[in-house]
Amino acid sequence: MFHSFVLADFMYFPKDKSDYIPAVFSFICFFIGAVLTFRFIVAHSKKEAKKAKELEEQLKNNHPAQKEQ
Repeated sequence: MFHSFVLADFMYFPKDKSDYIPAVFSFICFFIGAVLTFRFIVAHSKKEAKKAKELEEQLKNNHPAQKEQ
C-alpha cells in the first residue's frame, strides 16, 4: 500500500493534453542542444587528433634516428 502511495505522485496524466506542449517544447530544445553539443565535441576531437598526428609526424621527421649501442 505504501509503495502505491509513493508512486502516485509520479503518475500524473492530465486530462487536458495541452499541458504536454511545454514539456514537448522543453524536450525538443534540450535534445537539439544535446545533439549540437555532441557534434561540436566530435568535430573538436577530430581537429585535435589531426593536430596531434601532424605534430607526431613533425617530431618523427625532425629527430635523427638514435644509434644503437
